[in-house]
Amino acid sequence: MQLQTLLNFVEKHKGFVYEHVALVRDRRSPELRIRIRPAKGSRGRCSACGTPGPTYDTLAERRFQFVPLWGIVVFFLYAMRRISCAPCGRVVVEMVPWAQGKQPITTSFAWFLAAWAKRMSWKEVAGAFRVSWDTVFAAVQMAVAYGLAHRKIDDVTAIGVDEVMWHKRGKFLTVVYALDEGVRRLLWLGQGRKEETLRGFFDWFGDHGKNLRAVASDMWQPFMNVIRERVPWALNILDRFHITANVHKAVDEVRAKEARELAKQGKEVLKHKRWILLKSPENLTEPQAAKLADLVKANLKTVRAYLLKEDLRQLWGHFTVTLGGAFLIRWCRRAKASRLDPMARVARTLEKNFDLILNWFRVGGAISSGAVEGMNNKLKVILRRSYGFRSYEATSAALYHGLGKLPEPPLIHRFG
Repeated sequence: MQLQTLLNFVEKHKGFVYEHVALVRDRRSPELRIRIRPAKGSRGRCSACGTPGPTYDTLAERRFQFVPLWGIVVFFLYAMRRISCAPCGRVVVEMVPWAQGKQPITTSFAWFLAAWAKRMSWKEVAGAFRVSWDTVFAAVQMAVAYGLAHRKIDDVTAIGVDEVMWHKRGKFLTVVYALDEGVRRLLWLGQGRKEETLRGFFDWFGDHGKNLRAVASDMWQPFMNVIRERVPWALNILDRFHITANVHKAVDEVRAKEARELAKQGKEVLKHKRWILLKSPENLTEPQAAKLADLVKANLKTVRAYLLKEDLRQLWGHFTVTLGGAFLIRWCRRAKASRLDPMARVARTLEKNFDLILNWFRVGGAISSGAVEGMNNKLKVILRRSYGFRSYEATSAALYHGLGKLPEPPLIHRFG
């Protein structure tokens, strides 16, 4: 089978012919050079409007990098025609079906690079396929632009909103995820975590916001303000993950303060006990469980905070708003009466957001920020693999590409 036959099977372009294939036998960097010519009688198409027109002249031959074969770099060679376009009233360079604009790589190779960019860092992809980092970036941008233009968002009825730190200099990204079962993905990304940032999402989302029935978020007040303002009909759900995280911080605050007080007395009963107190009992090892049992026997403020923390876990075992609400009221009373300031502070926060917490029961626990945290973990993996992109443009492209579940065009040859 000739290589031209294989190319016509996977990459046939109407109006063009694979004329000649040559192998450059360089052992260090061999190349396959595939020369393309226009088919007889075919006219070039205007790159602006797509109208066929007569050839004005022919430019110098250009190289377009194609998907490698057997580890050999492949180039298409083609001399671009300039055509006289009547509708545009000027001479323009023709469009070619295997590449876009002035890109030095073919569209197929761009999708190939984009597929690998989901698995490895862009730097590793560039090194493996002998292209520049900028070329990989352009390939991912192309894939993201196509996906964002062709994705559906009218099936989104539940979203999760959160903020994640971007760079160590205190910069944040606001992320919005679609949480509907089977379509969980990154929906929108914005810089900062202010009210204006989240308003930008709802402005973009437009009339689709009428379909929203639930919005999961943490207790970041600017986000809750915008959710109440823009989609008051949707249930704003404050999930157990963030509530539990706040309680854990309070327990740790009590432990740290009491540990310092005991250290001044020469007692180290709380030394190296932090994770034992924060882990769930069922996740403790036998030695950790034994240490916790000894600790519980002591009359410590930290133990009282720990028992309150464990008691609150029962909240999520209730199945109705009434039972859940009654339990939460009792717990908050106990926490405020505990004479532990961090625990009392958590209780006041829970009372302030009482109705929003009960929304978790109203949807039967089906909508959860736990899914948001799972997506955030994947987001952080992408950022770490990217070695911390400095530009927002590159960061957003990587995140949409990795988490957006964006559609791709139908291709004969798939790349994973």
